[in-house]
Order: sequence, then C-alpha cells, then structure tokens
Amino acid sequence: MALFPAFAEAASDNKVEDSSKELDWLQNKSFKKGDVLSLHSRLSEKTTERVNEKESSVARGVSSSEEEEEDEGNVPLKKKKKKSEKKRKKKKKHKKKSGRHSDSSGCDSETIYPSDLKREEEADRPQVAPLASHFSWLDDLQSHTDQPFCLDRKADAANWTYKSLYRGDVARYKRKGSSPLGVDPRKQGIIWEESESNKKQKGGNKKRTADRYFSTVTRQLLSSEPHVLTLPTIPQCSDAIRPTSFLPLGDDKESKGGEAGDRVLTSSVNPLGVYDSSTALWLQGKGQQVQDIQTEQSPVLLAGRTEEFNRQLREQPADAQLWIKFIKYQDELSATVFEGEEEQQSSNSAERRKSSYRAVLEKKLSIAERAVSTNPGCIALQLERLRICQELWEPPLLAKEWKKLVFLHPNSAPLWRQYLLFTQSYFSNFTVSKVNSAYGKCLSTLSAMRDGSMVSHSALPGTEEDMLDIFTQQCHFLRQSGHSEKAISLFQAMIDFTFYKPDNVRQLSTKQQVEFFEPFWDSGEARVGELGARGWKAWMLQQERGGWLQPCPEEEEEEEEDEEEVKDQSQPKWTVWLDVESSREAAYWLPWRPDKAKGQSEEDCEDPDRQVLFDDIGPSLICLSSPELRLRFLLRFLSFLGLPVDSVLSAAPCQPGLLLENLSLLTQGNELQRPLTSHNLPDPGVNSVGHMTTLQGTRKWAGLGKLGERFVTSVFNMVQPVLPAHHRAVLSLSWMQYEKLKVLRCLHGGNKKRLRSQGKSSKRVAKQLLKETDNRSSLVLWREYAHLEWVLGNLDEARKVFSTATGIGGTKGLRSPTLCELCLLWAQLEVEEVAGVRGGGLTDVTASPAVCVLTRLAEGTSSSSSSTSQSLSTVSILKARRSYEQALTASLSALDQNLHNPQANRKGQEDLLGETLRLRGLVGCYALFQYLTMGVQAAIAVYSQARERMEELHLTLDKQLTSNEEANLASTDDSQSAADSSHTSRHHVNRLGSECEGLAVQQAALLRHHNSISVFPLMTLRQTLTSALSTWPSSASLWSIYVQVENRYHSAGRARRFFHSVTRNNSRVVPRLFAIVAEQQRKQLVDVAQRSCCHDAALPILPENGLSNRIRALFESAITTEMGCHCPLLWRMYIHFLVSEGKVDKAKGIFYKALQNVPWAKGLYMDAVQLFPEHLQEFVDLMTEKELRLRLPLEELDILLED
Repeated sequence: MALFPAFAEAASDNKVEDSSKELDWLQNKSFKKGDVLSLHSRLSEKTTERVNEKESSVARGVSSSEEEEEDEGNVPLKKKKKKSEKKRKKKKKHKKKSGRHSDSSGCDSETIYPSDLKREEEADRPQVAPLASHFSWLDDLQSHTDQPFCLDRKADAANWTYKSLYRGDVARYKRKGSSPLGVDPRKQGIIWEESESNKKQKGGNKKRTADRYFSTVTRQLLSSEPHVLTLPTIPQCSDAIRPTSFLPLGDDKESKGGEAGDRVLTSSVNPLGVYDSSTALWLQGKGQQVQDIQTEQSPVLLAGRTEEFNRQLREQPADAQLWIKFIKYQDELSATVFEGEEEQQSSNSAERRKSSYRAVLEKKLSIAERAVSTNPGCIALQLERLRICQELWEPPLLAKEWKKLVFLHPNSAPLWRQYLLFTQSYFSNFTVSKVNSAYGKCLSTLSAMRDGSMVSHSALPGTEEDMLDIFTQQCHFLRQSGHSEKAISLFQAMIDFTFYKPDNVRQLSTKQQVEFFEPFWDSGEARVGELGARGWKAWMLQQERGGWLQPCPEEEEEEEEDEEEVKDQSQPKWTVWLDVESSREAAYWLPWRPDKAKGQSEEDCEDPDRQVLFDDIGPSLICLSSPELRLRFLLRFLSFLGLPVDSVLSAAPCQPGLLLENLSLLTQGNELQRPLTSHNLPDPGVNSVGHMTTLQGTRKWAGLGKLGERFVTSVFNMVQPVLPAHHRAVLSLSWMQYEKLKVLRCLHGGNKKRLRSQGKSSKRVAKQLLKETDNRSSLVLWREYAHLEWVLGNLDEARKVFSTATGIGGTKGLRSPTLCELCLLWAQLEVEEVAGVRGGGLTDVTASPAVCVLTRLAEGTSSSSSSTSQSLSTVSILKARRSYEQALTASLSALDQNLHNPQANRKGQEDLLGETLRLRGLVGCYALFQYLTMGVQAAIAVYSQARERMEELHLTLDKQLTSNEEANLASTDDSQSAADSSHTSRHHVNRLGSECEGLAVQQAALLRHHNSISVFPLMTLRQTLTSALSTWPSSASLWSIYVQVENRYHSAGRARRFFHSVTRNNSRVVPRLFAIVAEQQRKQLVDVAQRSCCHDAALPILPENGLSNRIRALFESAITTEMGCHCPLLWRMYIHFLVSEGKVDKAKGIFYKALQNVPWAKGLYMDAVQLFPEHLQEFVDLMTEKELRLRLPLEELDILLED
C-alpha cells in the first residue's frame, strides 16, 4: 500500500525492485536499542525513589501544620492576620524558587525526562577544582594551587556609566611585526599607525567623555555624506562569472577605483552590470549628483580650510586682509556646523539660535583681539574688532573704546569717519549738538595733522580729500536733522575762508586763521550770497584803512506779505502741523541776519535757532590748497542746493547711503515720450536744502523759491570772478542744467501757467550765460540751451540753435567730443519726435533728419535746419560709415596711451571734463547711425566693440591704481607728489568708468526704444542689462530700465535670481532698493488684477503668492547690511509698506528700531506723525529731546488754530 494513496499511480510506475528498501527514508539509523533500555531502567528506579520521598514529606507537612494551628489559637487576632500574610509571602517565594519543579498540576508523581538524566550523568563526572571567589596575593596562599585565578562575580557599576573598561584593567602588550598572520605579504598589508589627531587627543584630553548626539562632532557626522558600503570588486578574468565561496581582500586602489562600478553592479535595475552609473541612476529616476557642490559644503573640507588659515596666519601674521577673511570665514563655518538645528522641534529653538550666534561672535572677537595684538597699528583690524563688539558690548563701554581708539590714531580719516557714524547712530546718547561738536573736533584734529602742529602723528596722504568728505557729511547731517541754517552758514564761511582769504594770514596754521576769521564773522557784514557781500579779504583791507563806509541802501524789493500758514482749520491737528512745518522748512532755510538799514538787532529774531553762532561752525573750517579740491567743494555746495553737477568732478562721498531720502531715485527714467534722453540728468536721490517733508510729499516750488533763487544768483556772481576760466565753464554748465531741470519739473507738474513763467526766466538766464565772453564758443552750453528750447516745445527755435552750434564747431567733425555729444542729442531728439508723431521709424533712410545730422557730422560740415529736411545720397551715407569706423578705431587705440601717460596729454588744467577720454558722443553717434541705416544688430556690434575695450582697460587701470595707492601709504618718501599723481590718475580712471557706464545706459535705452516700436527678441536686451549691471551695480538708470523691462512679464524667477546674484556679494544699497521696488510693482499688478475681477467674470481671484512676505524678507535682509542699516530711505519705505499692509503695530516697532540706526533723520519723524497721528505729542517731544530742528512747537500750533 502506498504511503500517499492519491499518488499511487505515479508510485507504481517508478517501483523499485527491492520492496524492503522502499521505506528506508523513514528509518532513524542513529537509534540504538541498548541506550533506550538502560535509560528506561534508570528512569523507573528514579521514579520509585521520588515517590517515597514525597510521601514522607507530606506526612511531615501535615503534622507541622497542626502544631501551627494550635499556636495560632493562643495569639490575638491582629497577630494572626500578620502571620497569615507572612505565610502567603513565603508560599509565593517558594513557588518562585521551585520553578518548574513545583507541583503545579497537583498530581503525586513528577515527570522525569531523559535529558535530565543525561545532565545528571554529566554532573557525576570528575570536575576541575573551582576557581576562587575573591582576590588574594600569591604570597598569602597556604598551599600552591593549580589555578591561581579568581572569578569575580560582583557587578562593576562603572561599566554601565563609561564607554569602555578602566584602562588599568586592560592588559598591555607590545606588538611585534607589522601585519597579522594569514596575510599575503606580497600583496596585502595592515599598517598599525595612529593619526596625529588621535595622538593629540590621547596626550591632551585624557578625561574626554563619550560624544553625545548633540555634540559638535556628531552634528558634523550627521551633516556629512554617508559612507557608501560596497561589495568587493569582482576580478576581471575569464572565470569571473563563477560564484566564489569567500570575499577576497582586494587592494585599496582597486577597491577605491571600483567603488562606483560595484554600486552599479549591485543595483536592481542593472543586474548584468552593462549600464554605466549615470544610466543606472536614470533608470532609478534619480539625477547624477554634482560632486563640486557637495565637496564645497563638506564639514571635513571646512575643517581643512581652518587648518590652512591657521597655517597661513602663522607664516604671515602681518597680513591684515588674511585675518579679516578668517574672521568672516567663521560665519560660513558656523552655518555648516549648526545647519539643521533650526529644523529640530523644540520650544527654545530661537534661544538656541541666539546662543549659537553669540558663540560665533565671541569666537570672532577672540580672533580679532589676537589679530590686533599681533598688528597693533592696523586700523582695519581695529575697525573689524569694534564692528564685532557692537553686538556684544554695552553702548557706554563701546563709546569708551571708540574714544580710546581715536585718541591712539588721530591721523586716520577712515577711523574718524566710522567713529562719527557711530556717534550719529548711538541713540541713547545722541543729540545734534554732541554730534556737531564731534565733527568739529575731527576736522580740527586733522587740520592740525595737516599743518604739522601736532608732533605726535604725521598726516597721511589724501588727508585734504578726507577732510572735505567729512565736511560735506557734516553739512548733510545738519540738513537732515533740520538745521539747514547751520549747514548754509558752514558753506558760506568756507567760501570766504577759501576764496577770499587775506594774503597776510595764508602762512599761518589753520587754527590761527580761524581766530582771525572770527571777527569778520561776528562783524555783521554781508556774507556770501547776501546783498552787498565783498568777502573777508576786502573787509580786512578796509579795516586797516579805517572801517567800512556805510553804503546807501540800494533799491530793494519789498518782501511780500506771508500767506496764512493755516489754510484750513478744519483739518486734523497733525495735518496742519505737517503742512506748516514743511512750508516753513522750504521758506526759511537761510540763516537770519539783522537788517541794519531797518534798524534790526539780534533780539528782533522770532526764532533764535535761525541765528548761527561762530562756535557752531568755527572748529569745522578747513584749508583747501589744491584747485581741484576747491572746485569739488563748490560743486558739492551747488549739489547741496539742488543743482545737477558732474558726478566725476564732485566725487560722491564715501557713504552715499546716508544721504538717500527721495523716491525719485527709484522712479527716474519712466518717461515714455523721451526714451533716449530721459537719462541725461540722473536724479541722485538726495533731497536738496529746503525740501523736508514726508516720503511721498511733493515740492512746494520747482526750485528754491524767490529768496533761494536770489541767493544762488548772488553766489554765482560772487564766486565766478575768482575762479579760472575752465572752472567757470563747469559752474556755468551746472547753472544751465539747473534751469532746464526746473522746466522739466514744471512740465511734469502739468501747470501750464507756471511752465510758461519758468520757461521765460530760464531762457533769460541761459541767454545771459551765452552772452559772456568765455561762453560764446562753448558747445556744451549751446547744447543745453537748444535742449531747453526743445523741451519748451519750440522745435524750430531749437533746430536753429543746434545748427548755429554746429557752425561754431567748424570742421572738427568727429575729432571734437563736445560736437559729437551735441549732434548725438540733436539726433536723439529727432528720433523721439519721429517715433512720437508717426509711431515708428522712417522707411526712407535718406530722408531721416537724424541720419542727415549724423552724416553732416562725419563729413565735417555744419548742419542747418533746412539741410536736415533734404534727402541724402547713398554715397554720402557710405562715406560717413567709413569715417565713423576709422574714427572709432583711432580713438580706442589712442585711449590706452592717454590713460597710461595722463600728464603728457593734458593741456594745462583745461581737461577737467576729460576731452581725451570722452568717447560717449562718438560711440553714440556711430551706433545711432548704424541703427538708423543698417539695423539694431549693427548698433549692438558698435557698442560691444567700444564697451569691451573700455571696460577691460578700466578694470586693469583700477587694479594698478589701487596697488599703487597701497604702496604709497606704506612708503613715506615724496608723499605729497605721490598723492598728487595718484589724485590725477584716480580722476582719469573715474572719468573712464563714467564713460563706460554712460555707454551702457545708451545701449540699454536704444534697445528698449527699438523693442517698443518693433518686434525684437527680449533676450538681447536682458543680456545687455545683466552684463552691464554686473559691472556697474550702483547705476540707478540701468536698474530702472531693467525693472521696467522685467515687470512687463509675469515670470519673476529670472529677475529674482539675478537680484540675488548681485546682492549676495555686494553691500551697496541701490540694488537692494530696486529689488524691493520690483516686488512692490509686481504686487501692485496682482492687486489691480484682483480688484478688476467682477462678480460675473470667469477669471478667478489671483492668489497673493506670498509677495508681502517676500517684500518683508527683502527689507529685513537690506537693513541688516552695514550700509543699509544707516539708509533713511530704506527705513521709511519699510514703515510705509507695513502700514499699507495694515500692520500698524509692526510698523511702530520698525520705527523705533529705525531710531536706533538713523536718529538724525527728521523726515523719519515726519513720516511717523503722518502714519501714527495719535502719537504726535510723543514724537515732537522726542525731536525736542534729541535737539532736532522744530520750527512749529505744538504750543504755537494751538495759538494758530485758535486764531
């Protein structure tokens, strides 16, 4: 019978011959009968013995229980209960001890297993003598033992606490040989060497405990790349496909080299190993990892960089820049060490972040102190140390340290500049008088260094330029705090002190000259800009002769009665205060002087703050010996008054962010009617004197008012006679551009009556300037006058002026930069006029007025208004193109020679405007000519050729000049001559940079104009703007064009990435401001789209996409920078944005935070009054406490409202 009946048929087919062997697989061959019988006999004997023992034990248990019961009868009840409880406990213990031998089943017999018998049999065998249970010395033993060992059964609690055994319990040994047994010495080997780091740890930190999960080493291990475990390399031989029963030990090089391949071989998507690593990753749906990015963020490499820094600093301890790099490197190192810490879920994550940030600051401070101790005379390291201390130390201690540092290094102008900035922004101890006295002390100390009267320190090269920068910064500080009278008095005193100084005091020191100047200032005589002013020198001569002859009072116009200051008493109190305060600021910015003709005295002044004492301005007077510095001082005074000046000649101050207050910086260039010429007068974003209002407030006048314009005219008439001819030309150009600027403001205002009157007065001033002998042949002034006529709408008159100017230029043609700029402006205006009238370009090139103007320029003939309407021949256009090409090639080749040898190519002092470097006009004319005749690609080729060469040359010269200046600071020989040559070279390099930036603006404006009138790929314009902005990140004109172009499209990712790439390694404020403006304009588009959706429209409401949070993040990022935190415009924009979002409480917090950084900005307080009117009294009291200029106290306001 089959064992499995279901498979009987299958079994019958495969029958074996011997049926006895059919069931062999069921037999157990290891079974022996003898063993079974012996075990059974022993089992029966053991069972009978245990049964007898159990019966006897039961009998004993019964008797003992009876005796206990008798005893319990005589015991009280409580004791019985206790005894019964003890019995229960004993029973439980007995059960636990008995274990499985306990009689749980309740039966009389106990089961005995054969395994127990076998275990007892093994126990009966003879055993080795047991080990001792306690320690003892060999000498104390009575008899010699065969096993002198001890079995310690006592638990050691230290093993639970520490990571390893106690080092004393571990046996020491000495290794002999360099490799273990069983290793092939020809191919393999193990080196028993310890790393240097382990040796240091062994010797220096013996008490080091185990690293926990929150330690620095563990965090580095978590943030590092995980180690990839790989299988060993399969040998590349013929029998490689056969499996092996062991894992061979391969060489290090082979294992490292085959690591990537092994990973591919073991992959599930590549079982045969035929795909490479990138293909295997693609099959898995993964991308190939970029090794460079991972290696840059590796903590191991960062630690290696730290060791490299330490090594370099040991070798070069005097390298200040290396110390500063090492200090800044700590931020990168801490970001890697503490990354991921913010992601931990804990309630005190902010506190931990703050503590880690403070730890990094303390580490940086220790490095800075070590650097300062190594280089005690390095100012840069001292400044870096104090910059770190600002976030760690208390303000009184910090102020004490600043004073100590300034006392030790009184001749360092950069140090003084930072100290003054700290004094301005030190809110708890800030007052206007204290800061003003600090400026005076700084300038008087530097003047003593320059004169040599302070023997302890010598003046450094460039001290006069630094003094002028600090003087200008002081004047702007007084203007921003509302004390415009003191600022104007400072400029008036400096003009007298510089240009009208008596000859007999020129050889004295600055302090002695100031002492001689004080009697003139207090004499009450007319000063610069006032009627009848003659100057300090004439007053001194007349004093020696016997005093002034009182002049007869000349015809003087009666001052008009002031209008009512409170026009509408129904308005809120804060509105009236803002209106009156801003109107008084615009009307009374000149210092008050008693009119002797009317019998006035100092007691007649209604506002004592309008009078300026000599003690407020005397310490700040400085001497300027260089003619270039004197011209720069005059241009800065004109810029202070609101006149446009040449940016290269005026040399913008070192900290331009402190002066930014006006939104016009961010809105310029938005005029669609003038796409090519709207950037000729860029707005600097600095408020002029008299313009003190809220952020979005408007100007009261186009200029400075009636008294202000009279003051400007008097200043020009008094200063121009004492200047050389080329300096007078610069001032005349600034005055002409100022008149044109006023007309443009009236044009934007839309008031035709005011535009008409302003146009008449501006034309009168322009004609007076052109009638002067020196200005009759000035093509620059003729160009501005023609542009003025064009702006006023007199196109025929403007064309006549242009043709007259080209006739004055003669046959110079392309060799004259001023003539090229004049013809370029004329051609641009003609192009704009044609585009505005006809909506596009001309189809006939030969009939274009702009092409006619540019062709006549290349031919060297004058263009008349009638010739521009005539058609040109194609031959003349070809000849003009050839002339332009030759002129541009020659100018670019001569540019290198002129820059490398500027002294040999200058004609005396007459090249202030950079005639040899001004290629903007020539390149612009050639590019516009190519654009009109051949197309936009030809114009782009011209701009690319010129810009590449000029920017490369500028970069090379700038690096050379910087290295030369550093060498001059290190050397002391011929410091004055070296400073003069450095000043000249710097002027030429700045001029070249200005030309490069101007060409970039021209190209961008032309491409934007072409894009607006025809179909053109936007990528070309984007590439032009991004390349130019990467080189000139502070150009407001380029940024405005870029923002206008990008905001026409809804894709914001490209612009955001570009803004981030520019601001990441740049501390300037202008790129950050435009990044904020771009996001705000995008948010306005979204808001308009949301409001435009009607209820029945199919378009759903657009989401916000987090634009508000993004703008706030940009603001927060900007105010944390070194320059952004002291920019008044940035803080005022931030407060206005928060209020517009309805977050008034947060806006108040930002306002008080802004006071900690810019407490001197009066405009900030006026914004706060407008946005938080319920706190008017608090803000006015705060202004009074900090001594800001308050023109309308609230008590006077109450009286005005009652009247």
